[in-house]
Amino acid sequence: MYDVVTFGEAMIRLSSPEYRRLENATKLDVEIGGGEYNVAVGCAHLGMKSAWVSRLVDNWTGWVIRNKGCEHGVDMSNIVWVDFDGVGLERNGFYHMEVGVGPRASAVTYDRGHSAISKIELGMVDWKSVFEGTKWFHVSGITPALSDGAAAATLEALQAAGDAGVTASYDLNFRSKLWSSEKAQETTKQFMPFVKVLIGNEEDFEKVLGLKAEGATEDYSALDPESYKGVARRAVEAYPNVDYVGTTLRVAKTGLLNDWRTLLFDGKEFYLSRIYENLELVDRVGGGDNFSAGIVCSLLEGKDPQATVDFAGAYSALAHTFPGDVNWATRSEVEGAMKGGSARIKR
Repeated sequence: MYDVVTFGEAMIRLSSPEYRRLENATKLDVEIGGGEYNVAVGCAHLGMKSAWVSRLVDNWTGWVIRNKGCEHGVDMSNIVWVDFDGVGLERNGFYHMEVGVGPRASAVTYDRGHSAISKIELGMVDWKSVFEGTKWFHVSGITPALSDGAAAATLEALQAAGDAGVTASYDLNFRSKLWSSEKAQETTKQFMPFVKVLIGNEEDFEKVLGLKAEGATEDYSALDPESYKGVARRAVEAYPNVDYVGTTLRVAKTGLLNDWRTLLFDGKEFYLSRIYENLELVDRVGGGDNFSAGIVCSLLEGKDPQATVDFAGAYSALAHTFPGDVNWATRSEVEGAMKGGSARIKR
């Protein structure tokens, strides 16, 4: 039925323009974002038939999330709808974004407590139907962090994907504002037997799997690829069902200037993308999600590991050049970036 199915929360993103603090903003930009939603959109933009599964309140906040997904070409027909109660006890999440500049980092404030998907329960989604004829399933550690019910539904989905012969990818995506490292490790170990492609940065592997990268800085602001290789090897040793381990390597020089590189391990060899030095950021949110989208689409297309990490690296680098979580890069732009193409105007 689908090339790619993702499962998770999408939120309405309210951002202060012109690098303003939210407290002194006179207007807010409205976008839609969420880890798995971003992956579904990225895959759709790359020509995949993708679907996003979630639970939403049936009011304007849910409608705008659905409508935006449809505009991007994502199938939104598997959403579980819940009636709006009129006062907000049933609600969809928001998050507020301040874009940093210079030494001031970007900052996110969540308003997602008690959201509709956090109240999801076993049996609410007909996973057997969703996965009929589907090739790939993607979910991240954000979804199970929302609640015990969401964690149970994540396990239910991964088990159903396994039963249906659907390849599953899992982005560790640790969020300290949502759960503790101890809770993340306890929960995630239940998911790992179903995962074929594992994605995460050095902090994710330490906080979620207890695997620390040697040489990682205290704030995870820089990492030598050589240090990460030990983590990837140990992950595959611990979970031999994992075929690929991928990560993004970011050096944040300023709020708007980063170095960016991506890595993929196939259980035997390591493959690195080119380094995108001094990558100028319009918006840093969504880079990792679009790396995941690039990995998923490339592997579905049968690309070899080097071509996969090259494509995913370029696709995720370009994601930083657009406002909002969504990546609008075209395949020709990705191919140009892979070759180190010029930024001269095209006419």
